[in-house]
Amino acid sequence: MSPPTREFDHDPMLSEPARAVTTMIDLYTAATPNGHKISIALEELGLPYQAHILELQKLDQRRPEFLKISPNGRIPAIVDRDLDNFAIFESGAILVYLAEKTGRLMPSDVKGRSLVMQWLMFQMGGIGPMMGQANVFFRYLPEKIQLAIDRYHAEVRRLFGVLDTRLADREYLAGDYSIADIANWAWVRTYRWSGVDTAEFEHLTRWKALLASRPACQRGIDVPPRPVKPEEGEGVEKFIAQARKMVLTGGAED
Repeated sequence: MSPPTREFDHDPMLSEPARAVTTMIDLYTAATPNGHKISIALEELGLPYQAHILELQKLDQRRPEFLKISPNGRIPAIVDRDLDNFAIFESGAILVYLAEKTGRLMPSDVKGRSLVMQWLMFQMGGIGPMMGQANVFFRYLPEKIQLAIDRYHAEVRRLFGVLDTRLADREYLAGDYSIADIANWAWVRTYRWSGVDTAEFEHLTRWKALLASRPACQRGIDVPPRPVKPEEGEGVEKFIAQARKMVLTGGAED
C-alpha cells in the first residue's frame, strides 16, 4: 500500500482554506509515544490526514481552540472531517475509532476484539503510565529520588516481562497485527529514555525489531520525529530542561 496523503503544519489551528482538500483526518499531535501511536495507525490504514504539530513547551495544548477538540488538554486528538468534523481525544479511543471506521487492525468477532482490547488497555494502564513515571524521575526531576527511580524501573521491567512471556509463542500480542501492537510498540521502543534495558527479553526484542521493520511504523514515528536521540546524546540536556519545566508547571509530557 502506498503511503497516505498527508500534510504538515506547525499551527495547530490552521484555517480551513489552507487545508488540503484531500484530508480526511486532522491529527493534532507532538513527538511523544502517544502521538506516534496515531500517526503509525494512520500510516498503516492509508487514511489521508493532515498533522498539526503542537508545541507542548509553549502550551499549545492549553489553547481554548484545542480544548474544544481535546477537553483534557492532551495530545493526540483527531477530527474526522468525513463524519461531520467529529472530534476524538485520548489515544486509545482514537485507535479503536480508526480500527472500527476502517474494519482493520482489530478483529470483528467478540473473542478477537476482546484480546486486542485487553492488550491495548495493558498499554494504556501499565506500559504508558509506568514508563512515563520512569521518565519523570529518571530524566526530568532536578532532584534524583532513587527510591522512586528504582520503583518505576522495577515496574517497567516487570511489564516488559509480561510482554515477553506473551510473545514467547506468538508473533503479535493478540493474534494478527493490531492496534494493540502499535500502542505498546510506540512506548516500548523508547526504553532507553526510560532507563530500562530490554536485552534480557528475547521475545520482546524480536517483536520490537519486527514492528520497526514495518514501513508504516517507520513513517509514523517521523510525524513528527522526536527532537532528541538519547543513544546519540543529541540535544538531550536542552530537551530535558524543557520537559522538566513542563512537568513542574503542570504541562506534563503526553
